[in-house]
Amino acid sequence: MKTKSLQSRIFSYGALFVSVIAIVVGVSFYFTMSQGIEQQLGIRALSIAKTTADRPDVLAGFQSENPTEVLQPIAESVRLQTGAEYVVIGNSEGIRYAHPVVDRIGKKMVGDDNERALILGESYISEATGSLGPALRGKAPVFNEQGDIIGVISVGYLNEDISSMFFQYVDNISYIVLIAIVLGVIGSSVLARNIKKELFDLEPAEIANLFTERNALIESVREGIIMVDAKGIITTVNAAAYDALSIPGRATLVGKSILEVLPNSLLPKVLETGEQHLDRPMEIHGKKVIVNRVPIRSGEQIIGAVSTFRLKSEIDQLTIELSQVKRYTEALRAQTHEYNNFLYTISGLIQLQSYDEALGLIHEETEEHQSLIQFVTKRLQDPFLGGIVIGFFNRAKELKVRFLLDEDSSLNELPTHLEKTHFVSIIGNLVTNAFEAIEMLPEEKRMVRLFILDNGEEILFEVEDSGHGIADEVLDSLFQKKVSTKDVGDRGYGLIKVSDNVEDLSGSITVEKGDLGGALFIISIPKGGAMLETYRNSNH
Repeated sequence: MKTKSLQSRIFSYGALFVSVIAIVVGVSFYFTMSQGIEQQLGIRALSIAKTTADRPDVLAGFQSENPTEVLQPIAESVRLQTGAEYVVIGNSEGIRYAHPVVDRIGKKMVGDDNERALILGESYISEATGSLGPALRGKAPVFNEQGDIIGVISVGYLNEDISSMFFQYVDNISYIVLIAIVLGVIGSSVLARNIKKELFDLEPAEIANLFTERNALIESVREGIIMVDAKGIITTVNAAAYDALSIPGRATLVGKSILEVLPNSLLPKVLETGEQHLDRPMEIHGKKVIVNRVPIRSGEQIIGAVSTFRLKSEIDQLTIELSQVKRYTEALRAQTHEYNNFLYTISGLIQLQSYDEALGLIHEETEEHQSLIQFVTKRLQDPFLGGIVIGFFNRAKELKVRFLLDEDSSLNELPTHLEKTHFVSIIGNLVTNAFEAIEMLPEEKRMVRLFILDNGEEILFEVEDSGHGIADEVLDSLFQKKVSTKDVGDRGYGLIKVSDNVEDLSGSITVEKGDLGGALFIISIPKGGAMLETYRNSNH
């Protein structure tokens, strides 16, 4: 069986509900009105009966020799004047003196409801079946001058006539109910259409699937996600956000104000201005994060905002890994290029039948390579640093740079509590900068020296080049973003990265003029992690 659409269900239920309500209200109104009319007719009948019983001519009629002759005209006159169905006058025995049907005069009144008037002297309203049929009747006793009960006045309205009076109002009530149902149907149609439009024409099952998929998607991403509504109240927080924010015990954040959870958040500003904040640095609970903040719009209205963030250390780690891959690729390319040249030379010597020269070249190359490997393996036993140094040797050969690993260098192993990627980033950026600083010099003047030493208390790095050094006017801003000694391209990120890594390792940086004539960078990293004073110095 095909399920009805959401719009059809809303329309059907809305129209049915309004119709039922209209019918119930109409029926209730009909019965309420009927009871009111019946009550008013009863009061009117009783009032007529009491008024007639107090008339002097009626009292005189009872005392005349022929009461019927006097009372019958009075009863008919009252009936015609008041619109009552009948006015019956009876004596103390309930024998009629007056009746609309003359033949029934002299007979006993019918209905058995005269006792309260004739015995107790009460005036009252009763419902009984008389000689003319079921009727609503007002009963009043007739007293003589001595206060004795001498008769009874009965004024009645037949139920048949009362019902016909009710039915006169049924048509009007039916019209009102019908109009209410039509208006309800139209309203239900408009409501169903608007609700479907607000729900992007989606069915409930589709909305449920989207909600499930949305939650799965939010929980699957590694970035922390926090969503707020237009009032800045948190509506969604994923597990990664709890981890990044170090929220103890996974306390419930949904329903709290974003300013209560993150006082330094700029999400309220995004809600106010609608501006996007992309890749903005921020510190949350002592952690450096990169934050994106984007408003959530419905048409032109801002209905909320979402903030995604990730720890800066994770991004740095990814950047370093990508840098290592790039550097490794460049080293392989340099090595391939160099060995191609070497093979071409060997091939040429063989073709020229210069076998001794070919063998000598092969032995020289093998000896140089083995010497490099043995030296690095002996002095830099940490494979992390050894790998990057060999890579830079290959890169230097391609650039025709004389790359020197100081013979006093010695480091067995990097401390496990220090982040190795920071060391790789520091050496990589400084050596790369040194290569670029001398690339415009004649080939014989291109020289870069690297010194690595573990003295037991600290780890020292020295990177020196044979370039022109660093100008005085750049020294004070050397470790700021986009400050570079080179005038080309979008530069100035390497040294700020070196500075950040040294700071994370609680180390210090010194810049001097080296013996090779260019810049000498000296990095000191305490093995115990103690913070040393960071200073910058320049000597020329």
